[in-house]
Amino acid sequence: MQLPPLGLYIHLPWCERKCPYCDFNSHEAQQLPEVAYVDALLADLEGDLHLADERAVQTLFIGGGTPSLFRAETIGRLIAGIRARLELAAELEITLEANPGSAEAEKFQDFRAQGVNRLSLGIQSLNDSSLQALGRIHDGTRARAAIDMARRAGFESLNLDLMHGLPGQTTAMALTDMKAALACEPTHLSWYQLTVEPNTVFHKRPPVLPTENSLEAMQDKGERLLADAGYRQYEVSAYSRPGFECRHNLNYWSFGDYLAIGAGAHGKITDRRGHIVRYHKTRRPEDYLAAGAGAFTAGTRTLAREDLIGEFMLNALRLNRGFSTGLFEHRTGLDVRTLQPQLQPLCDRGLLEQDIDGIRATPLGRRFLDSVIAEFFA
Repeated sequence: MQLPPLGLYIHLPWCERKCPYCDFNSHEAQQLPEVAYVDALLADLEGDLHLADERAVQTLFIGGGTPSLFRAETIGRLIAGIRARLELAAELEITLEANPGSAEAEKFQDFRAQGVNRLSLGIQSLNDSSLQALGRIHDGTRARAAIDMARRAGFESLNLDLMHGLPGQTTAMALTDMKAALACEPTHLSWYQLTVEPNTVFHKRPPVLPTENSLEAMQDKGERLLADAGYRQYEVSAYSRPGFECRHNLNYWSFGDYLAIGAGAHGKITDRRGHIVRYHKTRRPEDYLAAGAGAFTAGTRTLAREDLIGEFMLNALRLNRGFSTGLFEHRTGLDVRTLQPQLQPLCDRGLLEQDIDGIRATPLGRRFLDSVIAEFFA
């Protein structure tokens, strides 16, 4: 069988300071074990090389945490080590997540020289009071300076992470924030609502968040601002200029395959028999560093037939274009007719639509996407 496209996710789990809303596998650190960690990453990759099954890797995504805390030479050694072990596509997308701290921004040109060609900046807001409420360590001036430095470093493909629904934020404030971000002319915006997740400071001490009516107004008016500025929404929270979609994330949402290395990283692999395996790596950085060859993987799970529909829908329905019936059958090995018991009622309710091009969520369905997707899980 023809295997899906392959990406590689690399997790660097350290931050300068843990944000009160963050539930990612990230840890505060004063000193980074850069050399030891890259050694561990490459040893981890060595054990997973067989999973590539002769496929070229199309995308690398270096996420965290805050990968830009690492020195550019360390990132360069990591990329070189990956290149020495795997076949990489000629048009390789290499994304690095970064925060707009001044010390990190000074490295942008060096990251670009090491081969990183897509930068994702976690600005979250350009409003100083909102940034303080989020526990961020930068202000709006520093964020704008970082965006400028990214441009001067040669990053044409530049994403900004921008949040709305923030503590104390009005609709007018959210739209002003959006306009300020658009004025910086990024090629991609990840625009998403703040949610309070378990095991976070905000969950223990919840801030006062905007009302549902305010959130709806932010969403509707923000989407119009983005469209008027020439940004196309292609996924629930992803907007881009034409040609600047995140290829790595598109592979996730199209139920493609991806290797994963690093503390707590999650991967998905399809084998030649059509079996789909999800796996995850040892979560705590200190345990990961001590794991040694062959001991980095903490767990694996082969998806059962009854899980495949829900797992596929969890990803593919996030895309505005939805998916073709051929993609569903190729990526899951199931006949598209298995969808009908759930699909037809959702179409009748105006939440999904199906035509010759495929199946997708309607604008109403995207608003209630979690509930729509839940219908496809056994």
